Amino acid sequence: MSLMSAVGVYAQVDRQDVRRGNRDFRKENYREAEIDYRKALVKDSLSVAANYNLANTLYREGDMANAAKALEQIKEVAPSSASASDYYYNVGDVAIAQQNWQGAVDAFRQSLILNPGDMDAKENYIYAKKKLEEQQNQQQNQNNDQNQGNQDQNNDQNQNNDQNNQDQKSDQNQNEDNRNDNQNDDQDRNQDQKNQPQQGQQPKITPQAAQQMLQAIQAKEKETQDKVNKQKAEALKSRQKDKNW
Repeated sequence: MSLMSAVGVYAQVDRQDVRRGNRDFRKENYREAEIDYRKALVKDSLSVAANYNLANTLYREGDMANAAKALEQIKEVAPSSASASDYYYNVGDVAIAQQNWQGAVDAFRQSLILNPGDMDAKENYIYAKKKLEEQQNQQQNQNNDQNQGNQDQNNDQNQNNDQNNQDQKSDQNQNEDNRNDNQNDDQDRNQDQKNQPQQGQQPKITPQAAQQMLQAIQAKEKETQDKVNKQKAEALKSRQKDKNW
């Protein structure tokens, strides 16, 4: 799954920096080659040769992120060039290094469309497709586990809500029973209070009994008055008797 060698593919004889980079690349002096290609890009940032060969150099240096960026710079023009299949091959190889399986499958598919006889591209395509399927299955299993976990959590929450509702209803019924008992007790006490004379109040009597009581009081007062008058008469009589003039 190594990158297609691009040294000289897009090199132009009138670009000194690119040619110098190609020489350093062949010597596996990748650091110097990177510097040469970047010098060329300072003069022409859209240079296909400089970006393509810089991506190869960065790939060998292990800098996959910047290698992908260099290939991204020429994505509009490289596919229409004579080496388009190699361009897509390198895009797929960088994607594999980044474990971007979908990107790798798409890139190698394009490379095989342009060059069906490229066995390396075919092998890389099969490998990337298998890894993509594994990734998708893993994600599906994770989603299923998460959905199951959410369902279990919802079931537990529903059970807790049902239990809380039952407890709340039970408490409400108990409170209602207590209120009814208290009301019955209050009613019983009120009835007892009605049946018993309140403190400081005379019991109610009938008009007939009141008349009889009044007559008895009047008779008692007359008897008392007669007794007092009699005592007064006796007192006057005595005093008179005692007076000797």
